[in-house]
Amino acid sequence: MSEVRDVIELDASIGAARPSNAALQARRQQAVARGVATMLPLFAERARNAEVWDVEGNRYVDFASGIAVLNTGHLHPKVTAAVSEQLSRFSHTCFQVMPYESYVRLAERLNALVPGPSAKKTMLVSTDAEAIENAIKIARAHTRRPGVLAFSGGFHGRTMMGMAVTGKVAPYKIGFGPFPGEVYHAPFPVAYHGVSVEASIAAIETIFRADIEPARVAAMVVEPVQGEGGFYLAPPAFLQQLRRICDSHGIVLVIDEVQTGFGRTGRMLAIEHSGVEPDLVTMAKSLAGGFPLSAVTGKAEIMDAAEPGGLGGTYAGSPLGCAAALAVLDTIEREGLCARADVIGGMIKDRLNVLARTPELRQCIGDVRGLGAMVAMELVEAGDPDRPAASLTKELVLLCARRGLLVLACGTRGNVIRFLVPLTAGDAIVEEGLSILAQALTDLVAG
Repeated sequence: MSEVRDVIELDASIGAARPSNAALQARRQQAVARGVATMLPLFAERARNAEVWDVEGNRYVDFASGIAVLNTGHLHPKVTAAVSEQLSRFSHTCFQVMPYESYVRLAERLNALVPGPSAKKTMLVSTDAEAIENAIKIARAHTRRPGVLAFSGGFHGRTMMGMAVTGKVAPYKIGFGPFPGEVYHAPFPVAYHGVSVEASIAAIETIFRADIEPARVAAMVVEPVQGEGGFYLAPPAFLQQLRRICDSHGIVLVIDEVQTGFGRTGRMLAIEHSGVEPDLVTMAKSLAGGFPLSAVTGKAEIMDAAEPGGLGGTYAGSPLGCAAALAVLDTIEREGLCARADVIGGMIKDRLNVLARTPELRQCIGDVRGLGAMVAMELVEAGDPDRPAASLTKELVLLCARRGLLVLACGTRGNVIRFLVPLTAGDAIVEEGLSILAQALTDLVAG
């Protein structure tokens, strides 16, 4: 503890001098709860578009985007200007006390964004987990039923209901139970691991026979592309069958677009690829370009099920977040970022597929997949899908960071590298990041 105190006093004594990453890491370990994990012992000082600099002046290409938050890049000028302008007027009133036009305008924009002919309504909150919590509240209020069905590998937040719906134990659920009841999980279809759409649908029918009758299920929650679970794509036929099941039994279909939304998959929302109209959609992350904001948008008759006062929160729909989100939506449209996602995704997949064919790497790159710029590379041992190369994946993340690239791992087995390049990144910086990754992986495998 005395060492940490010395570091703090030294930092104070040198004024504007930069603290080191090591010094800040020592302070972090003493001051921040152990359960708040950090991928790298590096501390950000500034960022711009697809680049980040740490406190020691080291530059990094950012393929992480703050976990899919920065589709419009760090500090997009339009977003920065919108927030600055809002901050010059007011920062907070609480929408439930004295509302403001930007909340209403953003709700109108989101209502128009969600596909399908039904009239839509929106509520705003602050985090992805809040959005999921409120979607389930709304579904229960609408149906007067308790049950929730979700999928293995899905991630829906760290609140109690978010954890209950999440289909991944480590690290999210360890030590935190018991969780809310009446939550059931079916296998998510993953062709690479031998789980077909038919098998997943059959498992849902088994749950309805063995665990809970469909007449007691309020909501079915699914990601059109799993995020934390490994970037596995839900086939359109699967989502269409879920729509039919929900229609047959009066179940609310909740589409979690927290990680997939706002251009990431080449459409504004990933559910658009399937032709399915959702009942409710949860959105967050890239909605506000780095400012805390999330939303539930859905069919008006369902959204109106909650009694007045049953939804909201003190910080829900922050004026700064609303201003940022409106600028984000304008930027995506004006800069053609949905189309740009397809270009970036094509660049990444082309490079990864070349790597997967090289003699040195063909046994460790088991699968390359993606939708738009939501791309993943699954690492395995000896070409075997059932032998996840989790250690290699972790080493690759660390080596890439040492060489100037921020990239994330994911997957229930910790063996998937996910690519979340800002959609505003230029070709040159995308190629730079891919070159760092390719060389790092080659060096690790060559050993």
